Amino acid sequence: MEKKVTAVSENTAGELGTAGMMRDSKFKQLCLSGKGVTKVFGHGKRKTTAVDNVDFEFYTGDLISIVGESGSGKTTLIKMLLGLTSVTNGEIFFMGEKRDISSRSKKKEYWKGIQAIFQDPYSSYNIFCKIDTVLLDCIHMRGGRTLSKDEKVKMMREACNFVNLKFDEMTNKYPFELSGGQMQRLMIARIFLLRPKILLADEPTSMIDACSRATILDYLLKLRDEIGMTIIFITHDMGLAYYVSDRVYIMEKGKIVEFGSADEIILNPKADYTVQLLNDIPKIHDPWEFSRNKKHQNV
Repeated sequence: MEKKVTAVSENTAGELGTAGMMRDSKFKQLCLSGKGVTKVFGHGKRKTTAVDNVDFEFYTGDLISIVGESGSGKTTLIKMLLGLTSVTNGEIFFMGEKRDISSRSKKKEYWKGIQAIFQDPYSSYNIFCKIDTVLLDCIHMRGGRTLSKDEKVKMMREACNFVNLKFDEMTNKYPFELSGGQMQRLMIARIFLLRPKILLADEPTSMIDACSRATILDYLLKLRDEIGMTIIFITHDMGLAYYVSDRVYIMEKGKIVEFGSADEIILNPKADYTVQLLNDIPKIHDPWEFSRNKKHQNV
């Protein structure tokens, strides 16, 4: 698979534009980082360390992938970054300052800058809220409560158009009346309205078909290019990580065992676990061997 590369000319900052400046290393700003972040569940013999003393640095406009198998601690780390799960030890820093989500109001303010798209579109919505309410909540969260009804409808229509949904066909419907792909596109329409600094995408394409998967990725990359948003993908797909990422972090049993540029990690892996993940990718043109066949051959 050929890696998607965006060429940036060495011109002035004005010619680069806002999103281009954020992706140019000369203008990158540290937006989210952690030192010794740890999450422990349970006590005594039942204690489980889901995330174990991890450090990370994510920069504005970058697209980062956190890769690991199920149970490696990826989703727990994302929940801590969102403030949905408490941190046992360590510190998280947002836009260069120690994160403070000690009150409900502070947490709501924090969420204006960081949002998420989750794996299962069917469990991401309140089943009692219509699509209009879902989108209006985003407008209100960004301070648009006093806008006129026409202005709000215009913003909702623009957000739906961005992900190729027709607002007139969405209005007065409930999310469960949509397909899985449409619900994920609606989630991106929410992000279009909220315009957070950071988007956490936890396996956003794993439960939808291949055609919808490519479309969702295209919309996310388009949104990143348009507003200079940092996107953090959570995935077990090394091919996806290589194709879309600027930097890749590899997680195994709660620890980050390797990180670097996508080319460094995929083309020149150092950790044994990274090599294992790469070797587990099926190769279409190589003969496949199955343990049952090997057993019969040896009889």
